[in-house]
Amino acid sequence: MFYLIVILLLFILELGYFQIADKYNIIDKPNQRSSHTNVTLRGGGIIFYFGALIYFIFSEFQYPWFFLGLTFMTLISFLDDIWTLSNKIRLSVHFVSVLLMLYQLNLFSLPWFYLLITFIIIVGVINAYNFMDGINGITATYSLSLCILLTIVNQKEGFIDQDLLICSMISVLVFAFFNFRNKAKTFAGDVGSVSIAYILLFCLASLIIKSGNLIYILFLTVYGVDAVWTIVRRLWLKENIFEAHRSHLYQFLANEAGINKLLVSFLYGLIQFVIGLSVIWISKFDVIYQIIYSIVLLTIVSGIYLLIKSLVVNKFVVKLR
Repeated sequence: MFYLIVILLLFILELGYFQIADKYNIIDKPNQRSSHTNVTLRGGGIIFYFGALIYFIFSEFQYPWFFLGLTFMTLISFLDDIWTLSNKIRLSVHFVSVLLMLYQLNLFSLPWFYLLITFIIIVGVINAYNFMDGINGITATYSLSLCILLTIVNQKEGFIDQDLLICSMISVLVFAFFNFRNKAKTFAGDVGSVSIAYILLFCLASLIIKSGNLIYILFLTVYGVDAVWTIVRRLWLKENIFEAHRSHLYQFLANEAGINKLLVSFLYGLIQFVIGLSVIWISKFDVIYQIIYSIVLLTIVSGIYLLIKSLVVNKFVVKLR
C-alpha cells in the first residue's frame, strides 16, 4: 500500500512540475551540441528528489545529514538549470553537500587523506553522472540498473533502509515513463542527474563501508569507462574538458551512427546490470580473485569500448568532417 501511495504521489508531483515548467518556460532548447532537435521541458528529474523526500517524511526523518546535502545539491542544480550559475557557486554547494554525506556516513573519523580521496571520488562521479546524461533514457535505465543491483545486495547486507532504494527506484520509473521515449516529454536536467547520482552514491558508499569491500565500485563500470576514456581522448585532442561536448561513445552511437537512442540507453543499463550481477557473484571470493577479476573486467570493457569508439569515429565522425 505504501509503495502504491508513493507511485501516485510521484506521478502527481511530476505532472504538477510540468505545469510549472511550462508556465515559466523551463525548457531545453536544442543547440549544436545537443542530441535532440525538439524543445523539451527541462528538470523532470526533480522527481528523484521528491522520491527521497517522501521516504524521508515517512521514515520519520532517517539520514538527516544526507537529506540536507541532497536538498542543497538539488536546489543549486535546479537554479543552474534555469539561470546557469557560476562554477564557483555551484561547486561550493557541491562541496558542502558532499561533506554532509560524508558526515552522515561517519567518515570524519578517518585519516584526512582517506577523507580527501573519498571526497574527490564522490565529486568526480557526481559530475561524470551529470555529463553522461545526454540522450533520452540513459539516466533512467542506468539508474534503474543500479537501484536493482543495490536492492539485491541490500537483502543480504542490510547496509541501507530498503525503502530509500525502493522509493528511488519508483521515482526513476516515473521519470522513465515520460523520458524513455523517442520524443521525450521531459529531460532530467542537472537537477535530475546530480540528485540521483547523489542518492545512489550515498547508498553505494554505505554498501562499501558496511561490507568493507571495494569491489562494489564496479557497479559504475560502464559510466566510468566512458567518462574516463572520453576525458583522455579530449585531453589528447587538446580540448577543454570543462566545455560542453557530445563526444562520449553513447553520443557518437546515437548521433553520428544513427542508432536508436533508446536502444543505446537500454544497452548501457543492461550491460551495467550484467556486470553488476557478476560483481555480486565475485564478491563472495577472496580478495586476490576480486583484484584479478577487476583488472580483467576493466581491461576487457576498455578494449571493447576503444575498439567500438574507434570504428564509429573513423566511419562516421571523420567522414562528416
